[in-house]
Amino acid sequence: MAHPARDGEPSARQAAPAAATPPGHPPASGAVAPGGRMPRWLPRAMVLALALIAAFQLGSWAFHQLTGLLINILIAFFLALAIEPAVSRMAALGMRRGLATFLVFLGLTIVAAGFVTLLGSMLAGQIIKMIEGFPGYLDSLINWINETFHTELRRVDVQEGLLHSDWLRKYAQTSAAGVLDVSAQVLGGLFQLLTVGLFSFYFAADGPRLRRALCSVLPPARQAEVLRAWEIAVDKTGGYLYSRGLMALISGVAHYILLQSLGVPYAPVLGVWVGLVSQFIPTIGTYLAGALPMLIAFTVNPWYAVWVLVFVVVYQQFENYMLQPKLTAKTVDIHPAVAFGSVIAGTALLGAVGALIAIPAVATLQAFLGAYVKRYAVTDDPRVYGHRGRRPGGPGMLTRARRLWAGRPGGEERS
Repeated sequence: MAHPARDGEPSARQAAPAAATPPGHPPASGAVAPGGRMPRWLPRAMVLALALIAAFQLGSWAFHQLTGLLINILIAFFLALAIEPAVSRMAALGMRRGLATFLVFLGLTIVAAGFVTLLGSMLAGQIIKMIEGFPGYLDSLINWINETFHTELRRVDVQEGLLHSDWLRKYAQTSAAGVLDVSAQVLGGLFQLLTVGLFSFYFAADGPRLRRALCSVLPPARQAEVLRAWEIAVDKTGGYLYSRGLMALISGVAHYILLQSLGVPYAPVLGVWVGLVSQFIPTIGTYLAGALPMLIAFTVNPWYAVWVLVFVVVYQQFENYMLQPKLTAKTVDIHPAVAFGSVIAGTALLGAVGALIAIPAVATLQAFLGAYVKRYAVTDDPRVYGHRGRRPGGPGMLTRARRLWAGRPGGEERS
C-alpha cells in the first residue's frame, strides 16, 4: 500500500525531471548545429580542397607536357652562357650585340657543317669501298668453309639463298615501315635544334635586357646576388667548355697520330671525330668515338682494329685519372669526385642533357654558396695531413710485435 508523501518534501516524479535537465550551454565551435545541420565552414573547405587538387593535377599535366620545351630552354640558357664572353668582348669593341651574337653563331654553324660534310663523305666512301669488296670477302669466307668443313659451297648458291630467304623479305618490309619513323625522328631533331638555337640567340643577344628585367622585380640587395650568380655561371660554363675543348684537342691529336702511323684512311677526320664525340657526348661518347675508327681500321687490317681498341682504353684511363682532374681543377674548380657524382645525378634526372650541364651547374652552385660558408683557420695538427701520432709513453707497433713474438708481452726484450 502506497504511502502519501510527507509535507515539505517534493515528490520523486517532480524532482527527477528537474535533476535530469542540465543547464543550457551554447554549442561548441565546430560541433554539429542544432537540428543536425552542416557547419558553415565545411562547404567552403570542401570547395577549396577540390580546387587545390584540380590545380595540382592541371599543373602536373602542364609540366609533363612542357618538359621537352623546358629542357630545350635549359640547354639554350647554358649555350648562351658559354658564348657570353665572346659576344660581350665583341660588343665592348663597339659592335651591336645582336650582330656579334649572329657572327658567333655563324662561325659555329660553319664549323659544324664542315665537320658533318667531311664525316659524311668519309662514311660514304667507306661504305662504297665495303660494298665493292663484299664479293671478295664472301669468296674468302666460302673458301675457308670449304677447306675446313670439306663442303662444296658456291657464291652463286649463297647469293640466291640470301635473296630468296624469308628473313630478308621481312627485314625489307620492316625497314620500309621504319622509314617514316626515322624521318619523323629526323624532323623532330631538326625542330629541337632550331628551338635551342633561337632561344640561345635571344638569351645571348638580349642578355643585359634579361638581367634588367629580372632585377627590376627584386630589391637592391637581391639584385646584387642575382648578378653575382649570373657572372659566376658565365665563368664556370666558359671554363667547363674551355677544358672540354682542350681535352678534345689533345685526344684528337693523339688518336690522329695512332691512325696515321697505322695507315688508316681519313685519319684527320677520325681524330676530330674521336676528340669531339668523346668529350661532348657524356656517358657513351667514348664508345661511340672509338667504334668508328675501329670499323675503318678493320677494313685495312683486322689487327689494326685491336690496336685501336687497346689505345682507346689506355688513353681513356690516362684522361680520367691524370688529364681531366688537373684541367677541371684549374678551369671549373671542382673536385673530380664531385664532378663524377654530379654527372651521375644529372644523368638520372635529365638523361644526356643533365650529364652535359651537370658539371657547370654544380660548379656555379658551389662557387655561389661558398661566399656564405664561414671558414676558420685549420689547426696545425699532424693528423690533418694524415699522419697518425703515437700515444705518449706507449710502445710502438714494432715493439709490441717483438714482445708478442718473444712470448713476453709485459717484460723486457731479450738481449
